[in-house]
Amino acid sequence: MQETESRLEQFVAQVARDENIPVETLRQRIASGVVSILGAPGHAGVHPIGVGHGLRAKVNANIGISGPPFDMETALTQLRAALDAGADAVMDLSCAGDLDAIRHALLRECPAPFGTVPMYQAAADAIAQHGSLAKATAEDILAAFERHVTDGVDFFVAHAGLTREVVDVLKASSRALPVVSRGGSLMLSWMAATGAENPLYAQFDWLLDLAAKHGATISLGDALRSGCIHDALDEPKIREVIVLGDLVKRARQRGVHVLVEGPGHVPLHLVNELVDLIKRLCHGAPLYLLGPLVTDVAPGYDHIVAAIGAAVAAARGADFICYVTPSEHAGLPMADAVRQGVIASRIAAHAGDIARGLPGAADMDREMTAARARLDWERQAQCAIDPERLRTLHGDALPARGEPCTMCGDMCAIRITGEALDLWPRSPAA
Repeated sequence: MQETESRLEQFVAQVARDENIPVETLRQRIASGVVSILGAPGHAGVHPIGVGHGLRAKVNANIGISGPPFDMETALTQLRAALDAGADAVMDLSCAGDLDAIRHALLRECPAPFGTVPMYQAAADAIAQHGSLAKATAEDILAAFERHVTDGVDFFVAHAGLTREVVDVLKASSRALPVVSRGGSLMLSWMAATGAENPLYAQFDWLLDLAAKHGATISLGDALRSGCIHDALDEPKIREVIVLGDLVKRARQRGVHVLVEGPGHVPLHLVNELVDLIKRLCHGAPLYLLGPLVTDVAPGYDHIVAAIGAAVAAARGADFICYVTPSEHAGLPMADAVRQGVIASRIAAHAGDIARGLPGAADMDREMTAARARLDWERQAQCAIDPERLRTLHGDALPARGEPCTMCGDMCAIRITGEALDLWPRSPAA
């Protein structure tokens, strides 16, 4: 335990350097529960990140295998695409194939904080051993969580807010899509079949002990996230958030880091209200949002739909953005879709940082402006969120410094204006 605490102190110092803030300031925010560190001592070579108040908004990329093909290379290719595109963290959502082998391989190859959803493991194991999740015991489910955390995952999802009381509220509601969370649906299925309380809620103190022992962060899962804009901010979701708020307080009493997950599909005019509500009910805990997606009718472009919502949410104070790919609602994302999802979310997070007035957030934008004024294409590529994309748009090579692009050609406004101002007579001295 002492070794774990020493390693976590090193992580705090690293995050303070990365965020360019005093270590003591970061420690105070951690102590108050408004910042969490993603980085577990058991994950060899991990570069920790800070998530929460006053820090740069971060981006998570979900990867993994959920159906054929089950080959390991698919997951590893997704991982490389996510890291190459600049994801701050990666989460394995695999629910098919050899889950232990996939997780171990990804952990070895991933220098970014790495998360999992152990409920998928519990379900897969129960089906393989007993033919049904309903035959799993509460102890079986908790054992899957212990397996993942002892393997060294940096953060893990626990849908602990889905209590029997909350499900009663869901059952009586007019939701169009009652549950779209895969982990939430699995837990609901187990609770319905067994008549038992959610073990992640009933044994939450055990989860806290597990996380504290291994330096892992608990991501309090969004089992009742809205799967369509019709369901946004309805009573079932709010009741779940209230439960999560109580769990946040219990985690803080134990010094365990948590994230609070949020919806989902939310119309644009409700995004700020969503952020404010969850932040208030969960006592300012770091907020981890999927998107949110602001319309339901753009399959194939959901990375754009989510980036619109994420930019507004990040500007309002959302701390951790879960990317959405063009494949959302359609199929498993391959490398190109993973890349597009990460880039779109990074743009949204960056826009949010600027809107919040985060110190230094707009520095690279000023560098880009200066490079554009000089028609310095190489420097523009260096300043770009996606340099590869800019280079691709120019074909074989970037234009030479001082040369216009083909958008304006000889009528380049920057060049014409520069030449005109050079010719303009100086005003007489006052």
